[in-house]
Amino acid sequence: MAISNKRSYPTKAYIFVIVERFLARETHSGVFLFGATIAAMVWTNSPWFGSYFELWHTSLGIEFGSHIVDLSLIHWINDALMALFFLLIGLEIKRELLVGELSSPRKAAFPIVAAIGGILLPALIYFIVNLQPDGQTNGFGIPMATDIAFAMGFLLILGKRVPVILKVFIVSLAIVDDLGAVIIIALFYSNSIELAYLGYAIIPLAILILLNVTGIRKLWPYLVTGVMLWIMFELSGIHATIAGVLLALTIPLRSRINPQQFLALCRTELSIFKECELERKNILLTSEQQNALEAVEDAYGAVQNPLVRLEHRLHPISAFLVMPLFALANAGVQISGVNISLLVPTNLGIILGLMVGKPMGIIGFTYLANRLGWVKKPDNLSWKHIVGAGVLAGVGFTMSLFISHLAFTELSMIESAKVAILICSLVMGLSGTAFLFWVSRHGGQADSTRNGMQDNKNQ
Repeated sequence: MAISNKRSYPTKAYIFVIVERFLARETHSGVFLFGATIAAMVWTNSPWFGSYFELWHTSLGIEFGSHIVDLSLIHWINDALMALFFLLIGLEIKRELLVGELSSPRKAAFPIVAAIGGILLPALIYFIVNLQPDGQTNGFGIPMATDIAFAMGFLLILGKRVPVILKVFIVSLAIVDDLGAVIIIALFYSNSIELAYLGYAIIPLAILILLNVTGIRKLWPYLVTGVMLWIMFELSGIHATIAGVLLALTIPLRSRINPQQFLALCRTELSIFKECELERKNILLTSEQQNALEAVEDAYGAVQNPLVRLEHRLHPISAFLVMPLFALANAGVQISGVNISLLVPTNLGIILGLMVGKPMGIIGFTYLANRLGWVKKPDNLSWKHIVGAGVLAGVGFTMSLFISHLAFTELSMIESAKVAILICSLVMGLSGTAFLFWVSRHGGQADSTRNGMQDNKNQ
């Protein structure tokens, strides 16, 4: 038993470190996202607002053969760069489903129920509010989303007052939330379908599946084929960001060699390196030493999980380039020219969906499912923390802005929706942060004390 504990402890510690790094990265990206949003708002409401719209509507085209993909700069950001964001979402979904918090029914049930409540109730509220002549029911997907980066950015204010288990719960909820958003985009927010190009898309998708099945672990064949898949989806009418998710699902998780093989190979090659070092006569490494180093270098790449390696490489690109650039290009609104009246059904549906439907769906569904015995609330997560998480989930920013561009065609309606999203995200972020701060001062200590007493009793 003692040997088992010694072997399992480093694994648990390593997983904890990975989670901490992920949360820290998401937290800091929220700061960049917030800064880009402020910059966009200041720019569009300054005397130089004309340059803002001119820049993002600059036309850029790519020609291959007889086909041309000609899009404005903002469309390249929303369709191409955001495909990287959706690729990252797909990688996170696959990892969580295979080895993460969603990998077993017991661990996955609670955040899944929370996410379902946070998806269905906001959409239902928006839909009901817009069941009138001047309503736009097509925007039901806008209040369904949670912006994990912004939510974690607000948690940055609280520091260590927030338990890690709450952050993990919010991340798990948001990942399921993103999966729901991907499905909604694919089903309801695609343009008229060009069946010919959709048929062509089967070719790169089949190649990706074949690469996975045949055990190819190098990333570049997947990425090159993924670009082909994105082009076919862009031309087919199905939103091209879905190509990012499909690519992610084909990226292999297993490494070429396991850690035991890696250690054995390194020991052998380093032993050779050491023996040759005793006989080396000048500053140059011997050919045997060089071969040993190259073998270790190859093993270093072979032992890494391709999916995790790509996810780690994409995280800084997504967090500090794609998402801030998306916010800078999409969050700019001239306040003076936008109708932000609550009587407008689209605005009212978004506001009620994010500020009422989102928290009530998460809190209500989890509480009811827990009472009925369908799921079990984690012992070290209090209901007060879940209420705070539900409020923070009302920060819909990135995905909500993204869906608003897909749902509406009139510029005035898109701009109005942006203002409603920004207001809701700010209010819910500050409210959730304030509530969790109050919990840490008045309720959090008591909860942790009770949990600690229960742990001691179990021991």
